[in-house]
Amino acid sequence: MAKYLLLKHYRGAPASVNDVPMDQWTPEEITAHVQYMQDFGARLEETGEFVEHQALTPEGTFVRFDGEGRPPVTDGPFAETKDLIAGWTIIDVDSYERALELAAELSAAPGAGGKPVAEWLELRPFYGNSITITE
Repeated sequence: MAKYLLLKHYRGAPASVNDVPMDQWTPEEITAHVQYMQDFGARLEETGEFVEHQALTPEGTFVRFDGEGRPPVTDGPFAETKDLIAGWTIIDVDSYERALELAAELSAAPGAGGKPVAEWLELRPFYGNSITITE
């Protein structure tokens, strides 16, 4: 088994097919999207492939160590991660191909108008996993 991170982006990835921002969805569309995510996680719990998933709020602060007794630095020329990372799912699967299959399924979550978002997800193996691509 190998763990993979399926990373959802607000910005930075290519535009999704159904590119209506979530803050413009109806409450029913948001409910359907969240239900899809919950059902996806529940199905993977049954197969033993689910580790966790989380959605993130837009709020966030950059912090770094800047020497003993010095305040953290919270500004600078950094990417605004809170604008980039919407949430993640962690899976534990038998193969890279299975990870690709699940990422594609997660990308099909419904969005505006009930149509699949078809968003790009970043698929990243956890450090120490070896990737074998058969094609």
